[in-house]
Amino acid sequence: MNLYVRSANGYRVASVDEVVSAAKRAINRKYRRGQAFTSPKVVEDYLRVKLSYEDNEKFVALWLDGRHRLIAYEELFQGTIDGTSVYPRVVVQKAIAHNAAAVIVAHPHPSGVAEPSAADENITRRLKQALELVDIRLLDHIVVGKQCVSLAARGLL
Repeated sequence: MNLYVRSANGYRVASVDEVVSAAKRAINRKYRRGQAFTSPKVVEDYLRVKLSYEDNEKFVALWLDGRHRLIAYEELFQGTIDGTSVYPRVVVQKAIAHNAAAVIVAHPHPSGVAEPSAADENITRRLKQALELVDIRLLDHIVVGKQCVSLAARGLL
């Protein structure tokens, strides 16, 4: 199935980048501030659109209110093709600045293999501990590749 875009000479087949950009615009329209994330699948679909086609790792947060409605999506840290540094202190500061009651963090694995590393598990534990000190719940840490892997579903939260 091809997607077409309007051009000066009529229509042409859309590039992958154009399709990804269109999908990101659509997901941003659907999930604006105040939209509730009602299930893990909804969160995974949202993050898959946002992060699946990244060439480098980045660490992002979905800041949520007490009813799991989106306050903001924020890119916190940029990385390389196989890693990024995450600082719990910065995550806590940002959570407080957004007045978040809960947070879901995520990052892509550009390789497409979403299996969490030992470092992913370690930072998840550290973030949970740091956020608990200020009464903010870490609901999940999702690794995005060809599939999404939830560390909460694996019992790590």
